[in-house]
Formats: sequence, C-alpha cells, structure tokens
Amino acid sequence: MYAIVDIETTGGSSRIEKITEIAIIQHDGEKITGEFSTLINPERNIPYYITSLTGITNEMVGDAPRFFEVARTIVELTEGRTIVAHNAKFDYSFIREEFKSLGYNFRRDLLDTVTLSRKLIPGHKSYSLGNICSDLGIRIEGRHRASGDALATAELFRLLMERDDLISSRNHRLIKNTRLSKLNPCLDPSKIEMIPEEPGVYYFYDEKGNIIYIGKSRNLRQRINTHLSNNTTGRAMEMRDMIADLDWELTGSELIALLLESAEIKKNKPLYNRAQRRTGYQWGIFTSFNSEGYQVFRFGKIDDDENPLSVFAGREKARSMLSTLVERYELCQKLAGLYESPGACFHHHVGLCRGACCGKESPAPYNERAHKAEAEFVFNRRNFFIIDRGRYEREKSAIRVVNGKYSGFGYFSIDDMGFGLTAVHDCIKSAGDNRDIQVILKQYLRSYKIEKIIEF
Repeated sequence: MYAIVDIETTGGSSRIEKITEIAIIQHDGEKITGEFSTLINPERNIPYYITSLTGITNEMVGDAPRFFEVARTIVELTEGRTIVAHNAKFDYSFIREEFKSLGYNFRRDLLDTVTLSRKLIPGHKSYSLGNICSDLGIRIEGRHRASGDALATAELFRLLMERDDLISSRNHRLIKNTRLSKLNPCLDPSKIEMIPEEPGVYYFYDEKGNIIYIGKSRNLRQRINTHLSNNTTGRAMEMRDMIADLDWELTGSELIALLLESAEIKKNKPLYNRAQRRTGYQWGIFTSFNSEGYQVFRFGKIDDDENPLSVFAGREKARSMLSTLVERYELCQKLAGLYESPGACFHHHVGLCRGACCGKESPAPYNERAHKAEAEFVFNRRNFFIIDRGRYEREKSAIRVVNGKYSGFGYFSIDDMGFGLTAVHDCIKSAGDNRDIQVILKQYLRSYKIEKIIEF
C-alpha cells in the first residue's frame, strides 16, 4: 500500500519555510484507489520567485486551510502506507516539520522515485521529474502544482513497478521489497518503527543478550535501518542475521555520541566492533620545558601515553601549524623542533629569532610568547564547558574539561540557569579521560561547530 505525495512550498528549507499545497494519491500497488489535494495557508508571505514557479499566490492561499486543519486527513490517508515521492526526502522533511510544530511525530516508510529511476532505467541525462517524464512520454498536467506532479509521479511509479517485474528474476524486487528482510525472527519489528531520527548511540544484541555491536549516528533510525538491510559484505549480513534485539540512547549532541560510543566500546568490547577505530588524526603538537627552563614544542606521531595540544591528519599539517606559530610569536625554530643544529637556529642568523637557542634571550620573556602560542590551542590546560544541544526542547548538553582533561558530560534544563554554573557542574556524570577521548574532542572542536564554550 502506497501514498504518492507531492507538495509545494514557500522555499527550499524545511526548517524555515512552509507548505502551500499538498496532494496525496493512494495506490494499492496496481492502481490508484484515492486522491486528495488542497492548498494550504502557510501563514507567511509567498516570495515572488516561488509564485513565478508554481503560480500559487498569496491571494489563492488566503482562505485555504492551515496545516493543522488538514493534519488529521494527512495522517489517515498515509496510515499504514509507504510514502512515494520524487526526491522523497524533500517532501517528507517538510511534512515532518509541519507535524513537529504541532507536537506530533509523523513517521512513514519512504520510496524515492528518483533513486528507483536511476536503478531501474539508467542512462538518462537528467532524473528531474520534468525531464524523466518527458523522456518516458508521461504528460504532466500542471507542472509545479502538487496534484499535477503527484499524478505524474504515480504514472512514473507504475512504469517503474512494471520495469521492476521485468528485471526481477530472484524474488527480490526493489519496490515491493521495501521493508527490511532476512531479519532474525527474535527481532521485534515494532521496535524498529520506534527508532527516533535523532543523534545517539545504538546497541545490537544476539539471542543470548550479549552486545555484539555498538555504533553512533546523527540519525539513529537511518543508520540502524542501513545495518538491518545491509547486503554488501558477508560480515555485514552475518551480523545482521544475529541481531535479536536492539536499543539506543539519545545524546542530542553528536559530540557526546562520539564520546559515549568510544567509552562503551572500550567497556563492552563487542564482537563486531573491531579494535577501537583509530581516528585519522594521528599527528600532534606537544609542549614541555627543557633543562634550561625554556618552553619547547615539537610535532610527531601520537603515542597512547601522550596528550597533544592539538591533533592533525598528517605530518605536514602539524608542521605547518607549528611553523605559523613560530613566525607569529617570534619563537625559535630550534626550540620548536623545526631546526636541528648544535648552535643557533637559521632564523637567528637572519634576525627573526631573538636568540633563545643560543642563550641571548632569557627564558622569562621567551616563555611569555610561547605561552601565548600555546593558548591558541583550545585545551591549553583550561577549565571549561562545551555547551551544545540537548535531547529535548529546553535542554542543553554539557561536556566538562578540567585542566585540559575530559571529566564527563551531562544534561541540564535551561530553566535551571538561574543557578548559574552550579547547575551545569551538578549535571555532569564523571568519566575518565584517555587518548582516544582527547583526539575525539580536539578533532571535533577543530572541525565542527558547537553552541558555545564557557570557561570557569
């Protein structure tokens, strides 16, 4: 059973734009069994360029129902059906956001006729709805209107189903076998339907209740379903067949998902998790003090017992960063591990080094500049919280770093911020630091955005 859907919107982002029209065509796998379409008042202005594309004006939607007025109808028309759409994620994301604003978690299985067309009828120059329909001789009555595009998608879907029948010789069809197959009989299918589309850590168990795999994802539902339908390798299928139960833990923050995954793999050592995956960031910059009292730097590969100031994907990136700091703070090449010589460094010979390498500059003024260079790295033995999104509305996550070392994470309500940082400290569940955690934190803070850092 299918529900072929098309929508028109006020723009391209489901987070900030709204639906202006929706069409739903019910299909039983052989023929159309029902049709529904309506304009929707988006309760905002429709941009001129959108009107030029769709022909839908502000006046046309002025007396149209608002989304909440047709929400129940949409639920009923799609209940127990797989949603079929051309570029399905676009339409689905808008519908989900509209329902989310009403406090309802709308979830349906998806079939994308773009993806199916590429697999079943390869070789076309373009797979946009207009172009693929033109190539196949499908006439669109009312292009860029929900009803016209939905009817065209329904005809395309019919042709794809016929094509799927023709090329199928092993009882394995792309379209009709859309749900997960060959699963362990102990795995409860209803539990799969409950998986949220949120960041978190997931656990797979065998029939004896042993954890056989732990992973993390920004979208738990998508990642777990990928595992459960994975036919790519023998090992992947072997693990899939062993999954008798599954569970997950929401984290809100992707960074916390990474930290929790690392800790859980080390703790449980699951069968299908290879040795903790080594990040590609295997080079670091390190600092210490030499026997003369100068702060020195070096770059090199990271060992398990070492805690680098920062991590890098390769030798040259680490060396380049160190060279930049040497120039910016007038540091000594030799004391930064960039120049080997029994005497003064090259920069001193050309007037760019003040002579720490040959005793002409004392440790105190040199170390003052070296400390400023060290301060450019996030950790620098600082005390701070990393604040990011929480698992629910009005909740935030917090990761605590004390003296440059990770000490745990937790969640707090933004309503508790009247208590200041005490509420943040109190929410932290203590956890140990290690080399993998340090690399995860430093790599993430270098590469991705978080909401804020609060020092204490």
